[in-house]
Amino acid sequence: MTDKTSILYVDDEENNLNSFRAQFRKQYEVFTAVNAKDAFRVLEKNKIHIIISDQRMPQTTGVEFLEKTIEKYPDSMRLLITAYADIDIVIEAINRGQINKFIQKPWDWEKLSLAIENCAISYKSKIELRQKNEQLQKVNDELNKFVYSVSHDLRAPLMSILGLVQISKKERQSKIIESYFENIKTSVIKLDTFIINIIDYYKNSHPGEIKSNINFKELVLNIQDSLKNLDPNVVIESEIQQTGIFRNDLFRLEIILKNLISNAIKYQNPNNRNQRVKIEINSTSKEACIIISDNGIGIAQEHLQNIFNLFFRVGNSTQKEGTGIGLYIVKEAVEKIKGTLTFKSTPLVGSLFQIIIPNDLIEEKEVIQI
Repeated sequence: MTDKTSILYVDDEENNLNSFRAQFRKQYEVFTAVNAKDAFRVLEKNKIHIIISDQRMPQTTGVEFLEKTIEKYPDSMRLLITAYADIDIVIEAINRGQINKFIQKPWDWEKLSLAIENCAISYKSKIELRQKNEQLQKVNDELNKFVYSVSHDLRAPLMSILGLVQISKKERQSKIIESYFENIKTSVIKLDTFIINIIDYYKNSHPGEIKSNINFKELVLNIQDSLKNLDPNVVIESEIQQTGIFRNDLFRLEIILKNLISNAIKYQNPNNRNQRVKIEINSTSKEACIIISDNGIGIAQEHLQNIFNLFFRVGNSTQKEGTGIGLYIVKEAVEKIKGTLTFKSTPLVGSLFQIIIPNDLIEEKEVIQI
């Protein structure tokens, strides 16, 4: 695999192909073909950035060939080499979008080289623009979901709290009042969780990173302390081995661990007498392997492909409904710190999430050596 710009040059004259290959093979990845049929074979097997064709060829003209490439290879730039006598054809081909540039025969090597360079720049700009548009579309789609979810999920717990408070004022039986306040507590916790997720979502969406040395034992203890009131019946076990200094984005790593551990606590099987969550971390000079496992309710097979989608929730008679943000943020955070995330889950058996995160101390050492 090469990072060079790839060029396909089609011409029925072997001498022209040989001269072109000799001139540009060091600067570009060059492919050649003597006719349109051979050219399409090359296109099927290779990603071609720039397609160059001579206009006057037997059976198929250059314009006809280049026009046929548009539908299947729309990103490729098309350049036509032609004699002055065909200039009207060239103008029409440009106007119809069949070619991007043309060079007159006999070509000047300097002009041809400049045309190819401009095509390479245009191709790169086109791809970058499309990627930015796709990213912008993704952000817009997520923003629409976000606005809807915020309006629904912020107001619903508040309305529930307000209703329970009003009912409690009229109720004089202490046991009933106690149940009302327990429901109020549940609603407040849900609202607080959602607000925390919103803050994490916002902070994680920023491209910047703040690298720092990470003590995994201290990090896990702090997270456990912050989650101690979530469910006191769940036993949390931890096995942490850290060799040397580990450096990465502490904020995003905390987001990842906190969301996965809190989910493991929340989605326990109520029928299981020994509810547990296990945290395993093995940190080396190269990377950190983090495994969060539980013996909870698990995730049904049909939902596995959607659990990292923004605002996707699984809710039924046996499962609690979450905010639909946590696992999405986990996935985005893992990608931002260049990690990998895998998982497996079996209903009523439990779930396991494994994350591999690189030690950025290696990259910094390499930069210093350079």
